Amino acid sequence: MVDSIPLQTATKLIEAAEEKAEDIDNPMVITVVNSEGNLIAQHRMDSAWLASVSISRNKAYTSAALDMPTHELAEPSEPGNSLYGLQTTDEGRIVIFGGGYPLERDGEVVGAIGVSGGEVSQDQEVAEAGVAHWQDLDEGKTVTADD
Repeated sequence: MVDSIPLQTATKLIEAAEEKAEDIDNPMVITVVNSEGNLIAQHRMDSAWLASVSISRNKAYTSAALDMPTHELAEPSEPGNSLYGLQTTDEGRIVIFGGGYPLERDGEVVGAIGVSGGEVSQDQEVAEAGVAHWQDLDEGKTVTADD
């Protein structure tokens, strides 16, 4: 069984993503979930859209539930493709546009990050900052409860 992401680590990922959001001058909501898509931590920056609270959480949930970045679901869920209508399943929690990324350790998904509050490309950029920080922490094997 793969360990879950501790709250302290989730907070550090959120901080790294928030720093990128500040760099691009766009307030965001940033969410980190465990491998089952359950909330570990969420942060709404000042002036971030209220709707982004549920969108960021659903992006993180989708990435954890399907073990993939949310932007990879866009084309397969277009009309006529094999996953058409996917976003209407799972009580509407599935998101098929960018901003959600799985967090992996030793080839297994241990959690996910979801970001919402800007254009899709901005959401992706901010989420990718969190993923990059995760990779830096994980490579140093400092991702522990004592982190």
